[in-house]
Amino acid sequence: MVAKRASASITWESWGTIDWYLVESKVKQLQMRIAKAIRENRYNKVKTLQRLLTHSYHAKLLAIRRVTQNRGRRTAGVDKILWLTHKQKLQAVTLLKSKGYNPLPLKRIYIPKKNKKLRPLSIPTMRDRAMQALYLLALEPVSEMLADKNAYGFRPKRSCADASEQCFKTLAKKTSSKWVLEGDIKSCFDKISHQWLLDNIPMDKTILNKWLQSGYIDNQKLYPTMEGVPQGGVSSATMLTITLSGLEAAIKTATKERDKVHLVTYADDFIITGATKEILEQTVKPLVTNFIKDRGLELSEEKTLITHIDNGFDFLGFNIRKYNGKLLIKPAKQNVNIFLQGIREIVKASISMPVEYLIRILNSKIRGWTNYYRHVAAKNTFGKIDKEIFKVIWKWVKRRHPKKNAKWLRNKYFCRTGNDNWVFRAVHKLKNGNAKLLFLLKASSITIRRHTKIRAEANPYNPEYNEYFKERELSKVSIRRQKE
Repeated sequence: MVAKRASASITWESWGTIDWYLVESKVKQLQMRIAKAIRENRYNKVKTLQRLLTHSYHAKLLAIRRVTQNRGRRTAGVDKILWLTHKQKLQAVTLLKSKGYNPLPLKRIYIPKKNKKLRPLSIPTMRDRAMQALYLLALEPVSEMLADKNAYGFRPKRSCADASEQCFKTLAKKTSSKWVLEGDIKSCFDKISHQWLLDNIPMDKTILNKWLQSGYIDNQKLYPTMEGVPQGGVSSATMLTITLSGLEAAIKTATKERDKVHLVTYADDFIITGATKEILEQTVKPLVTNFIKDRGLELSEEKTLITHIDNGFDFLGFNIRKYNGKLLIKPAKQNVNIFLQGIREIVKASISMPVEYLIRILNSKIRGWTNYYRHVAAKNTFGKIDKEIFKVIWKWVKRRHPKKNAKWLRNKYFCRTGNDNWVFRAVHKLKNGNAKLLFLLKASSITIRRHTKIRAEANPYNPEYNEYFKERELSKVSIRRQKE
């Protein structure tokens, strides 16, 4: 490693030689100190440590790595600048300064939603994204201390699988709640009160105000941003977590244990259980309405429903329902249909594509989708998906060779593997001249394995849970090796 001593830290002359383990450990040390100061209610100490972190060379490196390795790294903001080369990334460190910093307006684009309407998406410049990532490193330890225990969205070490498992634990017993309030906040990210954020988000208020007031450009016109935070913004999800923190405690205070009221939150999606429909209608829903009203938000009356568990409800792409007293969590039908429609569109557009490439694309889609649902009762759904995909593939091969009979098509594109006589395959030629078969992944081959939910109180910035998180990581590694 080529390195030199500069002030009290190491600086690197090449992006490729950075010791990321050292960088991450230095940043984690400061984050742990911030979390400790929060636990001790030493808020002046928190501000001092946050400033130290946001001026840290190591934190700036991590912030730049985050925004140059995510999926949006090739999407430029209004300045059309991207950081793609190692040299550009290393030079960007000098741009992350609070003194004289003024964010550029956001670039507004629109992406289609499931209901065919358009969702506005605001894209900051690379510099503004990196600044948000930098300040997020200092904000996240505070957010983790403030967040509700059963909030799982966009938080370190937590996932949708944790949220679905919490739903199971809350609703599975015979004595569990029978009613569920499905919460839907209208245009959540777009409506959060700027004043509430400035009063309650524990970070540099000057920087935060500049982000909130940066405006956006749509069709070459500049518009002001009077409320809300950018959807997809680096720090937006954490700001939302803090915005909704305290809701769980407020609900518990207003209800009794016999009411069996429990909250499960994932970003702006949440469900609240209740022993009776009346407790949800008369106590919980008005409380939630008033709680979020102070933050500039409101519930969608059309989408906020109170449902009996025997009728079931959809949450985070899962359908949660009791069948004769037994709770089952399955992939939601709508999500199954959307997935299959995507598969059909890929195959239909690939009539002239080499079979090897098509299999690689489909395998990636199938693996990602099934991994999301592999923790729930999805075995039957996976089998149905295999049947539908086979129909699509068979139609595709007949379209490629309209004059060939079924026997010829089977011999060319399919083979026998185990007890399956119809495995879609391709011949992959290796660089050494040899060849091997590449098979289409069967959804039903994915093992269903119950997810171990994270402890509700576990905090990655509390040294008390260091061993707990190490054990969870080792468990995940062990599971991956078993799959291989």
